[in-house]
Amino acid sequence: MFRIRSLRVWLQRALLAGFCCGLSASAQEKSAQAAAARTETGIDVLEAQNFVALNGKRVGLITNETGVNAHGRRTIDLLERADGVKLVAIFSPEHGIAASVDADVANATDSASGLPIYSLYGSTRRPTDAMLNGIDALVFDIQDAGVRFYTYVTTMGYCMEEAAKRKIAFFVLDRPNPLGGEIIEGPLLDPDQISFVGYFAMPVRYAMTIGELAKMFNAEKKMGADLHVVEMKNWQRGSMYWMTGLPWIPPSPNLPAVANLVPYPGIEILQAGGVSVGRGTEDAFLEFGAPWIHPEALLAELKRRSISGASFEARSFTPKAGPYAEEQCEGVGLTVTDRDKFRSIEMGLEIAEALHKLYPRQFQIAKMIRLLGSQSTVERLERGDAPKQIESGWGADLAKFGAMRAKYLIYR
Repeated sequence: MFRIRSLRVWLQRALLAGFCCGLSASAQEKSAQAAAARTETGIDVLEAQNFVALNGKRVGLITNETGVNAHGRRTIDLLERADGVKLVAIFSPEHGIAASVDADVANATDSASGLPIYSLYGSTRRPTDAMLNGIDALVFDIQDAGVRFYTYVTTMGYCMEEAAKRKIAFFVLDRPNPLGGEIIEGPLLDPDQISFVGYFAMPVRYAMTIGELAKMFNAEKKMGADLHVVEMKNWQRGSMYWMTGLPWIPPSPNLPAVANLVPYPGIEILQAGGVSVGRGTEDAFLEFGAPWIHPEALLAELKRRSISGASFEARSFTPKAGPYAEEQCEGVGLTVTDRDKFRSIEMGLEIAEALHKLYPRQFQIAKMIRLLGSQSTVERLERGDAPKQIESGWGADLAKFGAMRAKYLIYR
């Protein structure tokens, strides 16, 4: 197991080094500086403090494969062996404890510790009385994706709510927002779109860490949770994941590398409209298509739009999951050529409008509401409004969100 993990870490570092070649000179310089002072995540800090904050507590840990320290040791094992701490239960989010399942997940038992693993993506999505019986503190240690509809955010919110009801202390072991802490993108979630893929009225890219989100949720939703955020060290708001010096551990099966994450917010919103986004392949979110797409016509339309920081090419592929699973799709592959200029939501809107223009019967643009979360945005796309004009219409809402968000920021 250790050798497999070590090999994966080495491969991820090699990939990250390759990704830096596509950055500007200034971004490469920042990346090199950040690598010299690797980010210490919340579990690293808690471990350095000898877990004193959890001393004498019976702990439930919400985690998955991404919950490891700087040396690749599981947070499960660290807490299970920590003096003065009694780890009594484990809780797993969507995709399960190994972050590898694309379906409902059953309860299980951790083979190393023998502890029960309660699934929060199966028969229930909230911890129950029986699951929380005898627990003094819940600890959350999961790497999220920095995107509103990524369900780990909702799982944290639900667990905070249940902890608050029962006067159980809640600890968040903070981790970097992998898309950085500065760039905010997308419309605010409409109040009537609150769901498991939209826990709070915020933009698609909110530019906050999971610990900062927890502070905002607790205060703005008036939960009254006994919240403790174990802060990171050596992380700055301008740092994307590839600048942290940390190896990328896939938080779910379709994000095997940072390269898949960068376009994810803008490509994922297209799936509800009836196109494949390459699920089940190594190029998930780096390609999109359907059997009814004519690549050359779509390419010509995308090139006419001059989408910043990305290039496109015709591609045939066969997705393993999602729409058109196991069917050959014709479509487009994308490459992010300049991460400084690239804006995933802007790209997603341009692609959506292009698909609606070329394939109005096949592409069901109205269904994008599920993840985009803004009815006015969807309606403007249907009318054919220019994406840049649509984005400008978000200004007042984003300014209001920005003012609220500022109250909960930890890092500068």
